[in-house]
Amino acid sequence: MPDTPPAAFSPSLSAPPHAEGVSNDEFRAAMSRLTAGVVLVTAREQSLDPDDPSAPVGEDVGMTATAFLSVSLDPPLVLVSLRTGSRMDDLLDEQPLWAVSVLADSHRHIAGRFAMKGRLSDRLLFADLPHRRGPLSDAPLVDGALATLECRTHDRVRAGDHTLVIGRVLTAETRPEESGPLAYFKGRYRQLR
Repeated sequence: MPDTPPAAFSPSLSAPPHAEGVSNDEFRAAMSRLTAGVVLVTAREQSLDPDDPSAPVGEDVGMTATAFLSVSLDPPLVLVSLRTGSRMDDLLDEQPLWAVSVLADSHRHIAGRFAMKGRLSDRLLFADLPHRRGPLSDAPLVDGALATLECRTHDRVRAGDHTLVIGRVLTAETRPEESGPLAYFKGRYRQLR
């Protein structure tokens, strides 16, 4: 009799998508009860030819994220979770420098704008957005953000249908807290005042 592994160990069989008894809807509902801060992750595409100053400059790209957190103080590391294969995931696979703006409660419209699915161009989204460029990343930083960070990718980890991008913080700035943070709870943006 040939030495073949049992069918249960066949590499062609895949594991169930979730723990037994947990549906996608149940998982989403449970996780929606976790209040999260809201950030705008931004990066600038690299020039097609960095050695040619006349080559077109890359576009700015932005994405609203609620899965963002501090990982380490020494060295200073943060983590953002990106849907694998999304435009931001693909860009941060090539562009190591990126930025984060921690949104204030007055930035609800910005969060909604950059969370839209099927948008045509980020260029239009940035056109009337008050922002400045990060001195190290050249990525847009939202005016009036509670805090801004510039990061360099330290590591990328595949986790299910997402990529966890861990960034080394290169710059961190805060501003006086004149407004509260923008929060996300039960599928909606909220104010904490």
